[in-house]
Amino acid sequence: MKKMIYLDNAATTKTAPEVVEAMLPYFTEFYGNASSVYGFAGNSKEAMAKGRESIAKALGANANEIYFTAGGSEADNWALKATAEAYKAKGNHIITTKIEHHAILHTAEWLEKNGFEVTYLNVDENGVVKLDELKAAIRPETILISVMFANNEIGTIEPIKEIGEIAKEHGILFHTDAVQAFGQVPINVDELHIDMLSSSGHKLNGPKGIGFLYIRKGVKIRSFVHGGAQERKRRAGTENIPGIVGYGAAVERAMRTMKERTDKEIELRDYLIDRVLKEVPYTRLNGHRTNRLPNNANFSFQFIEGESLLIMLDMEGICGSSGSACTSGSLDPSHVLLAIGLPHEIAHGSLRLTLSDETTKEDIDFVVETIKDIVSRLRDMSPLYEDFIKKHK
Repeated sequence: MKKMIYLDNAATTKTAPEVVEAMLPYFTEFYGNASSVYGFAGNSKEAMAKGRESIAKALGANANEIYFTAGGSEADNWALKATAEAYKAKGNHIITTKIEHHAILHTAEWLEKNGFEVTYLNVDENGVVKLDELKAAIRPETILISVMFANNEIGTIEPIKEIGEIAKEHGILFHTDAVQAFGQVPINVDELHIDMLSSSGHKLNGPKGIGFLYIRKGVKIRSFVHGGAQERKRRAGTENIPGIVGYGAAVERAMRTMKERTDKEIELRDYLIDRVLKEVPYTRLNGHRTNRLPNNANFSFQFIEGESLLIMLDMEGICGSSGSACTSGSLDPSHVLLAIGLPHEIAHGSLRLTLSDETTKEDIDFVVETIKDIVSRLRDMSPLYEDFIKKHK
């Protein structure tokens, strides 16, 4: 059996053993409902408070500004829909970007069908938001700016502090989808002028099915899920105590290991990028060369289909992606790659590889050699490549 090399950590990560260990007692031993009044429920309440405090500390926030959700998509929906509902008397205009995760884009489309206006900002060839365009898009009726912290496909980190300053200067709420960035890069919500922030536990070696929305004190958005009075009457539903405990443990682990872990990932990421660009002709790196997530490398290979490349990599035990896991069933090229200016035929030949702290140099060497072999074989079968070579002889 081939060794599996997992390089799709942007899609999901392996739950860390210490996280699993922390969660286990809350399934079978301390299983009380945190909303109950009897003493047995106290263990669940204390565990929830500890998880909330760990997350808040990592963001430079207060614990009462952290609201647990079922994941990043719910947090994104909550931020946009509840802000639109709460501030509609002030205005009906929202600004976002063309490269957001579909949890933002599809929510924005829904809002457009319900009377709101949305401006989708362009990005440059590296996927960076154009600040001049952002400033020019602001209107008196603008109530929210939502820009992702770092792109989930190409890894580019956005100028979040500058965007936060622009929003604050104009009295506009600022939300950031930090699902890929939280735990990978330092984030302080006060320094960056962030009013709302979304995150998801399974992206940083925590469990699936748990996320949070940071809501700055004073932001007047209401409940998204209606029912009981959980989460200080802002998010109904029995609290997922094992998930919250696991999330808190994962955040503590991520903060404790961030410097050493990301230094290693950056070194291996750059080694991977350098080898692929030097050794595989007609290849480009997507996203900013240096201002990108520590573990992200995204390539486009001319004259091949990304889906064929993924299938053949899988046969060699290598797990990668052609983009967001949420759109992996789609045959359309990535909206992110089209937004940075790639033509359809090149966007179709993309490969995203996202590393972890378990990735080794030997893994990268094997992956590069395998990519070289597969790309060569696929190009040999491509009439487009054959025509290209003939023309350039």
